[in-house]
Amino acid sequence: MTERLRKLSNQYGSLEFALPPGPIHGDANVGNVIMDRDGRPVLSDLDGFATGPREWDLVQTALFFERFGWHTEEEYRTFVEVYGFDLLEWPGYAVLADAREVMMTLWLASTGNGGERAVGESRKRIDAMRTGVSRRDWAPF
Repeated sequence: MTERLRKLSNQYGSLEFALPPGPIHGDANVGNVIMDRDGRPVLSDLDGFATGPREWDLVQTALFFERFGWHTEEEYRTFVEVYGFDLLEWPGYAVLADAREVMMTLWLASTGNGGERAVGESRKRIDAMRTGVSRRDWAPF
């Protein structure tokens, strides 16, 4: 895993971002959007809010669709149409997706929440990253 992180760090430093930098949520996903009393979407969980590469906010939706199967094709295509950019077509997608997988796994392993279920899921994820097997059996936490 140390070598994987070193490689990702080098690859990230070589990325050429397609979108101009801007405000990013840092953990953009449907679970962090709530509806107010008038039915308008409101972003929550803003502890990662920053200015940076907008591709970072797009990677979770693409990753959840492409690697995990947590979004349907229709959901992903609608997202791309509304946003106007398909991250899966950008050459740097795999680097950001790999980095997000590592972050998701480290978060899960460090939370202490979920007991044995979280421990088992963390081990499964680490094994998948080491061996390159499918991520379709990763469980959301």
